[in-house]
Amino acid sequence: MPELPEVETVRRGLQPVMEGSEIVKAEARRKDLRFPFQKDFVARLEGQIVTGLGRRAKYLLADLASGDVLLMHLGMSGSFRIINGWDEKAPGEFHYPRSEDRAHDHVVFHMSSGASVVFNDPRRFGYMKIIAREVLEEEPLLRGLGPEPLGNEFDAKMLAHSCANKKTSLKAALLDQRVVAGLGNIYVCEALYRSHLSPRRLAATLATKTGAEPTEHARRLVTAIHAVLNQAIKAGGSSLRDHRQTSGELGYFQHSFQVYDREGEKCQTAGCSGIVKRFVQNGRSTFWCPKCQK
Repeated sequence: MPELPEVETVRRGLQPVMEGSEIVKAEARRKDLRFPFQKDFVARLEGQIVTGLGRRAKYLLADLASGDVLLMHLGMSGSFRIINGWDEKAPGEFHYPRSEDRAHDHVVFHMSSGASVVFNDPRRFGYMKIIAREVLEEEPLLRGLGPEPLGNEFDAKMLAHSCANKKTSLKAALLDQRVVAGLGNIYVCEALYRSHLSPRRLAATLATKTGAEPTEHARRLVTAIHAVLNQAIKAGGSSLRDHRQTSGELGYFQHSFQVYDREGEKCQTAGCSGIVKRFVQNGRSTFWCPKCQK
């Protein structure tokens, strides 16, 4: 499932053609995706100007002039394709195998910018929902989400405070969206590796015994999280199965993995003779170097 860098990459790709433009026509070509569309889904979108396109955790949020917000989630196989012009064969359309089956083009936004934005989702695990801005914070899908890892408020002290007294593993804590929003398995593995912290380490060790201050472990981890996410966004995210940028191009961060999906390979830490291992943790594959991650 796409993680924060992949969703942020999609947001940046959609922003030039959606932000400031009117949704002239909206098409919902089926009654549901993962969840049923609201009965007034199309009516609440048509004629509305997208005043802003943001992201919260792994969700895209399109602010509408009406005061509504269109919440969008890519699910496991969802992607957006931008068609420049009303003709699907017009220059600017990018073809790639997964989206060539137009039967999976489930939602289309025809924008006043002259572009059509097509949501393609073969597995239909993605979803869209329109929410009034004044009750957005009460939305069950968003309520309780932790801080954005690239936001100004996320630092070692905040992370340590969230993990103080936790009896779970450090990896499990980082995957908990209530602790920090938007992180997933790939980037947690990479951040733990770069900070030389074991995924099995107790999350509580990020805070001092009183829980009042962050330890050096917390400071290293936050620095690693920032570095990994920024590098992944710059690379257009990671393409393992379904992720594509809105241009149709693959993300390239998978070529920069230092530990994820590198089982049996030599550790890349200078001076370390360890071998990358894999084990299943909380139902997910964890990749790590037992020698330099303590």
